[in-house]
Amino acid sequence: MRADVFLVEGGHATTRSQAQRLIAAGVQWRLADTMPWTRVAKNGDDIPAGAQVQLLDAAEARYLSRGGLKLEGALAASGIDPTGLRCLDVGQSTGGFTDCLLAHGAAQVIGVDVGQGQAHERLQGDVRVIVVEGVNARHLTPEALQEACEEALCERIEAEPEDNETQPQAPYAWMRNGGLIDDDYDDSGDAKEHEIEVFKAERAARDKARATGAIATVRQRRAGREQVDTTPAFDLIVGDLSFISLTLVLPALAPLLRPGGRLLALVKPQFELQPGQVGKGGIVRDAGLYAEVEQRIRSACADAGLQVQAWLDSPIVGGDGNREFFIHASRSAA
Repeated sequence: MRADVFLVEGGHATTRSQAQRLIAAGVQWRLADTMPWTRVAKNGDDIPAGAQVQLLDAAEARYLSRGGLKLEGALAASGIDPTGLRCLDVGQSTGGFTDCLLAHGAAQVIGVDVGQGQAHERLQGDVRVIVVEGVNARHLTPEALQEACEEALCERIEAEPEDNETQPQAPYAWMRNGGLIDDDYDDSGDAKEHEIEVFKAERAARDKARATGAIATVRQRRAGREQVDTTPAFDLIVGDLSFISLTLVLPALAPLLRPGGRLLALVKPQFELQPGQVGKGGIVRDAGLYAEVEQRIRSACADAGLQVQAWLDSPIVGGDGNREFFIHASRSAA
C-alpha cells in the first residue's frame, strides 16, 4: 500500500497531505521487532500490510492539521491560555485550530466555515464543539450566529407527530393469531371497512406531504446537546481565513467578543495585498510589503474598536511557502 495512504488508514495521519508532511519529516517501517527499519523515501513507496510504523518527527500529527501547530505557537507567544474559555474559530475547515484549543483546555469551540463537510468527524462528535457550516464570516451577526448554532445542534421533528396509539382496529384482526377465537370474542370495537379506508387515505396524504416538505416541523435539540450554550459572546476568537482580507471580517468579529475578550487571527499577506503586489504562484516576494499589511490590519482593528496587543510571526510558513503572521488584539473591558 502507498505510504501516504497507509498512514491515513492506520490512523497516523488524518489526511494524505498531513501524511505526506510526516513522510518528509521521516517515517520508517519494519515487519517484526527483529528486523531492521526501512526508511520511506517518497509518498508512493510501498508499506506492507501489518508493518510497524515509526514517525521520526510526530509534530505534524499532533493536531488535525498543521494549522494547530501555528496556533500553538501563537498562543505561547501571546501568553493566551485557552483553559476554560468559550472560543469562536472562524474558518474552521478541517479543524486544526479547534483541535489545538481543545487540547489546551478550551471549554467550548464554535467553528464557522463557509464550506460544507470539512470538519473532521472527531470534532463533529465532540460535545464541546459546534460545527457551523455554509456561513460567511463577513456577514456574521450575533443573531445569525446563534440561529446557525441552533440549526447545527437540533433536528427537525414533526410539529404534530402521528398518533400510532389510536389507529383503527381492522376487522377480523383475530385472524392474525391463527384464527383462534372463543365464545367470548367481541368484535363490536372493530373498525368498519370505510373507516379503514379513510385512515389509509389520511396516512397516504401525510406521507406525500412529508415527502414534499409540506408538514410543519419544530426544532429539537439532539440528545446530549440540550444544555449546550450558544450565547454569541466569546472570550477568545481565532481565525484562519483564505481568499478574503481580514479587514473585511474584523468588523463582524469585534461585536462577538466579550468585554476584555481577545482575538488571535492568522494574517496571510497574499490575501491582504492587491493582485499586482503578489508574485507568481500567489507568493509575496517583496518583504517590504509586510509593513503595509501590518498597517492595514492595525487600522482595521482600530476601526472595529479593537486594541492591538502584538504583531507576531507565525512559527510555520504557509503551505504555499508564504510567510504568515498573527494579529493579537483585544476588546476593551469597559
